Amino acid sequence: MSDTLLEIEGLTKAYPGVVANNAVSFKINRGEVHALLGENGAGKSTLVKMIYGLVKPDSGTMTLNSGAFEPDSPNAARAAGVAMVFQHFSLFDALTVAENIALGMDNAPKPRDLAKRIREVSQAYGLPLEPNRIVGTLSAGERQRVEIIRCLLQNPKLLIMDEPTSVLTPQEVEILFTTLRQLKAEGTAILYISHKLEEIRALCDTATILRHGEKVDTCIPAETTARDMAEMMVGASFANPVKADRAIGATLLSVKSLNSSSKEPFGTSLRDINFEVKAGEILGIGGVAGNGQDELLAALSGEMRTAPATVQFRGKNIGDLGPTKRRQLGLLSAPEERLGHAAAPAMSLKENSVITAARRMGLLASGFVNWRATNDFTKNVVSEFDVRTPGTDTPAGSLSGGNLQKFVVGREVLQRPEVLVINQPTWGVDAAAAASIRQKLLDLADKGAGVIVISQDLDELLEISDFFAALNEGRLSTTYPTAELELDQIGLMMGGSHGAGQEAHS
Repeated sequence: MSDTLLEIEGLTKAYPGVVANNAVSFKINRGEVHALLGENGAGKSTLVKMIYGLVKPDSGTMTLNSGAFEPDSPNAARAAGVAMVFQHFSLFDALTVAENIALGMDNAPKPRDLAKRIREVSQAYGLPLEPNRIVGTLSAGERQRVEIIRCLLQNPKLLIMDEPTSVLTPQEVEILFTTLRQLKAEGTAILYISHKLEEIRALCDTATILRHGEKVDTCIPAETTARDMAEMMVGASFANPVKADRAIGATLLSVKSLNSSSKEPFGTSLRDINFEVKAGEILGIGGVAGNGQDELLAALSGEMRTAPATVQFRGKNIGDLGPTKRRQLGLLSAPEERLGHAAAPAMSLKENSVITAARRMGLLASGFVNWRATNDFTKNVVSEFDVRTPGTDTPAGSLSGGNLQKFVVGREVLQRPEVLVINQPTWGVDAAAAASIRQKLLDLADKGAGVIVISQDLDELLEISDFFAALNEGRLSTTYPTAELELDQIGLMMGGSHGAGQEAHS
């Protein structure tokens, strides 16, 4: 039997105004972890959607197990032995683990038999799950286990994983990698998409690099530096963020004894949050997903009202003000969920500009939208943040995740906020784009703005933040100078320890 499991020849897919994939060809062997790399908009998502039966190619062929492979639906792909774990989980919070898994299976066994199989398979692969747990009570890492076990119950020959570590702690990443290496040893092929290049180097045997929809290179990650892989993706060298010395000014935002109940059934309530941010300062807030990050951003943006004195901007009580009034004062925000929260999918980019920038950027005239000014502002965002799009009339929902992220961040940064609160600023973007976004945040602080970066990427926080605090179960640790912290201390803080014995930031 040939070592080749999946062979792709000349796969092409075009949409109006853009060729997503152009004559892409490569092979995946049995028992191989194969990385698919490319900057945002390079065509990775379209390619795996064709493999998984979500998108029909315009031309080209696929061969699986030496036979023609033309899946017209995910059901057909799964029947042929292809499974996929998506970046965005498709789970129902109010249902149990077993109920969610059953919904994603084509021929689910009886509940008792399924529960037994979940326990057996999850234990066998080092991903223990209790079938009767309500999904809404699970951590982000446990939710990912549900998706993986749902795939493994169907004995896949090829497992596709899209950004699988974006919501995991370092410890959970190691557990996942142990599982993937076990699958590899058993002969399962894994197609692995990630922007975390050091993880690619540690895990993957081979990498295929896409650029502008075309295959441009291959490499052996263990023998290639992360920098070299990033430059293969971009097709050019790029600069790392430069953190310059800057003057720290007066306090801009102060949060005192903030307590707030989450509006979500399985959300995390905030408990006694205290911190302040000064002009020219970047405060990094780290934590594992689901520990109150969304609730904290909502309380700071005005989406969730609190007692007036709990949030102060330049000494003025604003806890009871809504988002529009806070924006007028200069307190801007960008939430983690870019599609549906930060941007309306069906609306064009310029319409999405109006949503948050109308008053601050003077996009209204006598109560009507000034479309010329709006278009100019949107073009500026697209240019400054390298948003890959056919134009400003393009619906937000048609952009790749990374390009939409660049648009959302750029739309807020170019409004010249006095304080910017941003959750997961580089989520799902490639190395070059992440470096660019981080530099823009540093530049914003250099101009005197206060910046709060809420992120699960510890490398990001260590690279750009001046001070660090950890969020755990809705509580915020004491704030410390980032330069004085070690990774193990940060890990303890994320787990609930407040780093006793260190000098706090005042």
